[in-house]
Amino acid sequence: MGRRGPAVVVLTALLPALVACGGSDKPSGAPPRPPVSTTATASPSDSGKPGGDAGDPGADASDLAKAAEDLAREGSQPTSDIAPRDGEVLGGDVSWPQCPKGTGIPQKQGKGLPMPLPTAEYVVLGLTNGPGFTPNPCLADQVQWAKDNDVLVAVYAVSSYPSAATLRDEGANGPYDASTTIGQLKNVGYAQARFNIGTMATVGLLSPIVWIDVEPVPDFEWSGNLRANAAVIEGVARGYVDAGFRIGVYSTPSLYERVVGDFDLGGVPEWRAAGQTSKAEALNRCGDDWSIQGGTAVMGQWVALQRDQNVTCPGVAADLGQWFHRFT
Repeated sequence: MGRRGPAVVVLTALLPALVACGGSDKPSGAPPRPPVSTTATASPSDSGKPGGDAGDPGADASDLAKAAEDLAREGSQPTSDIAPRDGEVLGGDVSWPQCPKGTGIPQKQGKGLPMPLPTAEYVVLGLTNGPGFTPNPCLADQVQWAKDNDVLVAVYAVSSYPSAATLRDEGANGPYDASTTIGQLKNVGYAQARFNIGTMATVGLLSPIVWIDVEPVPDFEWSGNLRANAAVIEGVARGYVDAGFRIGVYSTPSLYERVVGDFDLGGVPEWRAAGQTSKAEALNRCGDDWSIQGGTAVMGQWVALQRDQNVTCPGVAADLGQWFHRFT
């Protein structure tokens, strides 16, 4: 898992080759236009030298959340060039499981699962092939699928705990004090975020938000130290916010607590998973009873027909540009 080099991912740097991934050619129809592109990315500019204050995990969480919300508002009147909608909007999310069989790292090889249904009006694209520092091997083809089907896009990325080699290689590559283990773990998270931003740039992918996937990662388990796990997530969050992205959390209350305990990021927006169930239950997850860390519910997700399906929570469709990018 270790990857040498500065935490600041140079956007023109070469990443592992992206392999073709199959998809559908059926148009699904995105929400009404005008189709002027939203802007979402910013080039990293940090020096990567150890510094800052490692502190406790969560010490800067509220400031991160405020910064992310400020980014969403800056220069965004109106906030969206996607026409407002009433009611719910259906979509899907895909990542390495939709890649062809045999692609990807040995532990997380593509399964050839189908792309979203024709009713999907947006897709959330996964940037990683399981753990951090491993790019989705068919992201380029999935981006092309979104363009061909004229669907809105956003992105998510799995965060993971570092191996000893990764901690050694990346622990000093970030804005936090590398003289402490907590500071090193935050730097690793920061580097994971910057790596994912580089992956996006390689395939020309834009999104106004990055959803931080916080859940157990089979074959790449989190540590038994919730404080240490939270340090990684805090670094991940700062990496995205420093680059100009809004952030949100994807998880369930129980899975999130299992990884980071009561740590929160100051109530950033939430994408809530419901599992193998129904759209009705996914919508139910929009309620306060299913809050992960006190943030606004944006989407509920359920699994059916071999697909991760999603539905927007009440009120979200009025300004889809806060959450999605449109290519055309």
